[in-house]
Amino acid sequence: MLMIILSPSLHSFPPAEAIKSSHLDNYLRLPSYQASHSSKYRFSFRKASGFRNADECGFTDHRITGVCNPSLVHVAITLDVVYLRGSMAAVHSILQHSLCPENILFHFIVSDADLETLVQSTIPQLKFKVYYFDPEIVRNLISSSVRQALEQPLNYARNYLADLLEPCVRRVIYLDSDLVVVDDITKLWITNLGSRTIGAPEYCHANFTNYFTGGFWSDQRFSRTFKGRKPCYFNTGVMVIDLVKWRRVGYTKRIERWMQIQKRYRIYELGSLPPFLLVFAGRVAPIEHRWNQHGLGGDNVKGSCRELHPGPVSLLHWSGSGKPWLRLDSNRPCPLDALWAPYDLYGHPH
Repeated sequence: MLMIILSPSLHSFPPAEAIKSSHLDNYLRLPSYQASHSSKYRFSFRKASGFRNADECGFTDHRITGVCNPSLVHVAITLDVVYLRGSMAAVHSILQHSLCPENILFHFIVSDADLETLVQSTIPQLKFKVYYFDPEIVRNLISSSVRQALEQPLNYARNYLADLLEPCVRRVIYLDSDLVVVDDITKLWITNLGSRTIGAPEYCHANFTNYFTGGFWSDQRFSRTFKGRKPCYFNTGVMVIDLVKWRRVGYTKRIERWMQIQKRYRIYELGSLPPFLLVFAGRVAPIEHRWNQHGLGGDNVKGSCRELHPGPVSLLHWSGSGKPWLRLDSNRPCPLDALWAPYDLYGHPH
């Protein structure tokens, strides 16, 4: 059993692990921890089994190293103390089901504790890089939400992946921390986005009007943004993103603009999702529903148990307030939480 003690007050983020693009200075400001952060977090994770590529993966030129290797599959996930157990399970599940796990590079976005040592010790073979996301970038843009977890700055880091990741990274899969992948992620990676910037499973049967307030729909200044589109709900916890197109158009600024409007007019209630809907709904490359069997965490209040949607499953997503690790620890699991448990690398602290 591996025991790691994290003390956020004692760790900083070395510049070598931060973003290297000179025009991103605003994103590179390192955290200054106060006395209130001096408490120690204790985690114990068991070491994951080793992994290697199958023969079918073909020849990989190991002379090409680093983030810019064109043979890599890029996956971005946030890491924080609260959701660390979920993030580690997600990574573990991806490696377990990948035909070519050595070709996957994980981009971990962090805002607080130095978690790099823990990741490296738990999965020694893992290819990964850590990026610091400054919470102050979005602090003044975030509005109150129906659930406090949706107000955390790191929840908005997905808006800035095009700036955080190196310019040579042309495409990335973004994944939430409360899911497991039960299929080869390369199948998701090769999704044809066509002319679109992002791809995600769409749910056009959902009542789209519910994601915005009555004031939004009654004000033509806002509601006309969907004119000429056929907007459908999609979950931003699983997305394939064309970073080249994102950077060219400047979608981060468009999302920020809607967040500024929200601060003044209160046009939605749900965290980081609505700005994505405002910018992209009706302009999404549709991906099979199997890649986001979402809602397994129940609603945003009670977190009640849910069943799977009909059809095949490649990814299980515990979106909602109920998280499988919390329900398992409390001895009140939902039936589907048993599907998450095999990927859990966590051991109770001593």
